[in-house]
Amino acid sequence: MRILVVEDEPKLAKVLKKTLEQESYAVDLSMDGEEALAMATSGPYDAAIIDRMLPGIDGVGIIKSMRQQNIQTPILMLTALGSIKDRTTGLDAGADDYLVKPFALEELLARLRAITRRPPIAHDTVLEADDLSVNTATRHVERDGQVIELTGKEYALLEYLLRHKNRPISKQTLIDHVWDFDADILPNTVEVYIKYLREKIDRPFKRPLIKTVRGVGYSLLGKDT
Repeated sequence: MRILVVEDEPKLAKVLKKTLEQESYAVDLSMDGEEALAMATSGPYDAAIIDRMLPGIDGVGIIKSMRQQNIQTPILMLTALGSIKDRTTGLDAGADDYLVKPFALEELLARLRAITRRPPIAHDTVLEADDLSVNTATRHVERDGQVIELTGKEYALLEYLLRHKNRPISKQTLIDHVWDFDADILPNTVEVYIKYLREKIDRPFKRPLIKTVRGVGYSLLGKDT
């Protein structure tokens, strides 16, 4: 999934970006409120982590503006202000959850998983298609009982296809959600990674699951398709 991180403290921003990327998220980082708002309202994000106190527009202002524009991206607010009033202000602005600094990275990841499991898109812990199974909590992948080892980007691509199985997904949509904004990605890069995935989850098995949708992109097939 593609995550927007808005944090103006350089050291923490770097740690958050590195930690999320190690979990196979694509991460865009902003350290300024106005820039962050422009990114949040123009890019397709699966979740956002937004600090409350920022230069320019503060985190509450960013969230209010997003919700006023009917942008329903799940938002985790970070705050050094721990009073009940400070917390409720963020939630009332439209944040889905908050985390008071300092915090453990494990808790941040857990809260991020929690808010992205909520509607409108259900994010189940175990995703399945035919005899392929992916545990998103452990990133364990297997097919027909055989464990499959994937790189971080291969896993991110497979998870996105699984979350939208039986639906044609364009190459541009995959680029938007699997790679970060600064990555220099071309459509043929997606083709290369699809080829890598097919070598691991299709070629050793009887039934191919990744289908090329001519003129559109790709679809991962579930049962009875």
